[in-house]
Amino acid sequence: MQATERLRAHLWLGDLVALGATAIALAVRLAVDDVLPPGFPYLTFFPAVILTTFFCGVRAGITCATLSGLSAWYFFLPPSEGFLLSRQSGLALAFYVFIVTVDIALIHIMHVASARLRHERIVTAGLYEQQRTLFQELQHRVANNMQFVAALLTLQKRRVGNDPQAALAALDEARVRLETISRIHRRLYDPDRINLPVGQYLQELCADLLDATGARNIVCLVDVPPVRFDLTRLTTLSLLVVEVVTNALKHAFPDGARGTITIRLEAIGAERMALTIADDGRGIPAGFDPAASRSLGMRIAQGLAAQLDGTLTYASGAGTVARLDFAAPAP
Repeated sequence: MQATERLRAHLWLGDLVALGATAIALAVRLAVDDVLPPGFPYLTFFPAVILTTFFCGVRAGITCATLSGLSAWYFFLPPSEGFLLSRQSGLALAFYVFIVTVDIALIHIMHVASARLRHERIVTAGLYEQQRTLFQELQHRVANNMQFVAALLTLQKRRVGNDPQAALAALDEARVRLETISRIHRRLYDPDRINLPVGQYLQELCADLLDATGARNIVCLVDVPPVRFDLTRLTTLSLLVVEVVTNALKHAFPDGARGTITIRLEAIGAERMALTIADDGRGIPAGFDPAASRSLGMRIAQGLAAQLDGTLTYASGAGTVARLDFAAPAP
């Protein structure tokens, strides 16, 4: 089929094949004219039309059918050696036109069906490979998440050891984070959402967070170009966004104050990207040092930034601005 596709792609080559096939069919018909009984003017031309159409396409088939019809009319339809048209020769020509039209149409339909079948096979193979990759990635991600959960519980254990009264709060925070991981995974591994752009994904993730925390007074805006990340990078980025946004919801808007959280992603050259998460809340205290903070959420966010080969910094503006500089995904 690939060879016939190459032939059909070159129209001039198809015309040459049509001319050659007609010439061969005419030569063979002239050679056997003496041994054939009367009434077979198109005998050798039908195979020429069929083969030309099959290998070179509809245009070449029509060219071959036209040349063959004219050749048979001139040499083999009575009165011979002329383009005179009697009632019998006209009827013969009409049947010839009908037959070659049916042949060409059937071959064309066959080629169209074959092309669709090849396309469906390619799509099926792609879906299979996608599912296989997803399964492997899921196994890898589950193992990584088990390590993340173990590290999270270890941090909570240290916190409880330093302040036994905080045990219930620590367990509640761990529960919330595990539920967040669960929601992220349901989104990431949904086959209907596998090709979702990062911007739309983060918008829906933020909507989930606002709904889960009951923060109806907060608006989350996402300004992200139409890029896509691999699952590992997107999972890590999602967890970091959750930590930073959750921290803003807890501390930036006291007493139910209204506010806005804005998430932006932009390229910094060809190899780096910057994700900024800004709120218009009360901002961070003067002299605040994230590296020295005992906040579990900030320590988790710093660890996630390191997984992305990035750095997470905080600054005061109209509120608090968290900026993640990280390595851009490979093109």
